Amino acid sequence: MERTLVLIKPDGVARGLSGRIIHRFEQRGFKILALKMIQLTQEQAALHYQEHKDRPFFDRLIHFITSGPVIALILQGENTIKLVRAMMGSTNPLDALPGTIRGDFATEMAYNVVHGSDSLTSAEREIKLFFKDCEIVNS
Repeated sequence: MERTLVLIKPDGVARGLSGRIIHRFEQRGFKILALKMIQLTQEQAALHYQEHKDRPFFDRLIHFITSGPVIALILQGENTIKLVRAMMGSTNPLDALPGTIRGDFATEMAYNVVHGSDSLTSAEREIKLFFKDCEIVNS
């Protein structure tokens, strides 16, 4: 079984979309292994977005993801990473299809509601950033 990290970003939390987003993942059949609401520090955000540290938008990413609480969850299932990313839709909401999370809820590229790990390697790294082993249900 594959695991992935999903973050409902500050815009999604502030707009009251968390329950609707989580419901979509549950309806698809993913098992939630862990879930919590947290306020990221600058340091945590920088670690999460470390692959973008040399890009001009890095500071904006950090500012946004630390601007309010996020909901972090670990989902498990078959082909979870690929399916979750398909459910989220294109990073740019203008390109996201209706029926996807970003197509239905996101307003602009900087405020695209959700994050999902893009590979097994990223998922393993990101899960360790957000959850301790004792916070993950393994059943």
